[in-house]
Amino acid sequence: MRTMNIVYFFKVVLSCALLFAALPTQAKGYPDKSIDLIVPFSAGGSMDIIGRILGQKLAQEMKVSVIVENKTGFSGNIGAQYVSRAAPDGYTVLMASLTTYSLNAKLLGPKRMGYDLVHGLKMVAVVGKMPEVLVVNNKVPANNLPELIKYLKQNPGKDSFGSSGVGSIGHVAGELFKLRAGVNIFHVPFRGSAASLLDVMSGHVQMTFSTTPALMADLASGRLKAIAVAAPKRAAILPNVPTMAEQGLAGIDVTSLPGIMVPAGTPDAIVAKLNAGLEQALKDPKVKEKLSQQGIEVVLNNPKQATRMFQSEVTKWSQLIDETHISVQ
Repeated sequence: MRTMNIVYFFKVVLSCALLFAALPTQAKGYPDKSIDLIVPFSAGGSMDIIGRILGQKLAQEMKVSVIVENKTGFSGNIGAQYVSRAAPDGYTVLMASLTTYSLNAKLLGPKRMGYDLVHGLKMVAVVGKMPEVLVVNNKVPANNLPELIKYLKQNPGKDSFGSSGVGSIGHVAGELFKLRAGVNIFHVPFRGSAASLLDVMSGHVQMTFSTTPALMADLASGRLKAIAVAAPKRAAILPNVPTMAEQGLAGIDVTSLPGIMVPAGTPDAIVAKLNAGLEQALKDPKVKEKLSQQGIEVVLNNPKQATRMFQSEVTKWSQLIDETHISVQ
């Protein structure tokens, strides 16, 4: 019996040794087939735009096809759940809105989300920063933040702000604005930012917060008025639009962070290769220009730095949810 136990022990040790020895070999040959880039939001939105810009260049850097696929629904959780359950081999990656997932983690929790955000997915890189911008219908009698706050205080309870849904970034931004400015406006949730923007332009709601990629066409055509950037500094693409702090309203930073994630068990060597490919893609002048045209500031970082940024994002939005008392029924 003792001999059998010893033999079994050495078999287990040998199996583990072979498994760990295979990981560098697996990474060495990676990638040798197409990579699926899952965008968990609808086509034409901010994450989709970023994913397609990056996917095209990443394919050149990794020398394989990168197939962008939209798997939408449930505030991005359908696509994230799909990636979290995929094989941890680097061939299924997620174009993630780290801000949205941080909100989901606080408001919904792992059970309702269908996966564990912290333990089910792994950071590869944060790829950029996107400021939220407060925009209003053209008929609102205000061209800057002090004028808007004065108007809203003179008309308490009469005006509304739209968002892409309960618990969305725009919802939190609007509730923060209400608190910091001391105004009485009510929230109207929509199914997506596009629907919210359409109703602002039509006048059914008076204002909304949205990211620059979703806004630029309507701002350029004059169908909306930009009032303030809800970030620490002005957006390079909107140099004439001051921040909220510049206009006297501090404490509102709702910058969104897009990033790339993979299933949690993906080997570090593969994550490092993906990160290196993304870094080269983001350094490309044409890619930087395309992202800049959407109001996205490129960010370069390694997986450890990206993980710290993500952890900070989760903490930040959890605190803001507590402050604004937002809940999802």
